[in-house]
Amino acid sequence: MTHDEIIAYSLKKTGAYIDLPWGITPVCVKVCGRIFVQLWTDKDILTVKCEKESGIFYRNAYPDIILRGYFCPPVQQPYWNSLNLNGNISDDLITAIIDLSYNTVINKLKKYEKASLSDNKD
Repeated sequence: MTHDEIIAYSLKKTGAYIDLPWGITPVCVKVCGRIFVQLWTDKDILTVKCEKESGIFYRNAYPDIILRGYFCPPVQQPYWNSLNLNGNISDDLITAIIDLSYNTVINKLKKYEKASLSDNKD
């Protein structure tokens, strides 16, 4: 997937929007103020939120492509995976991991935040 396709796919998620909290890179996609996608366009790295167990699973399954969170403090690294977009990675895997990241963030939202998402569906 291209950078534009990754961003476009991420923005299809309910409540998703772009934020640039640290300048032009990474491009962050958030929901309810929480990041679920960080795209480092200058380095071809996609960083996504994950549960510790799923993070370990994907890092073990794709050791040359997926590693602990890029540019995350060590305490947060188990909860973020970074994908090397220059590696041999399928579009299906990228979209599945974005879906997992979005769901990880959504599952940790407060009730009123989840309700605001369902209220804003088209």
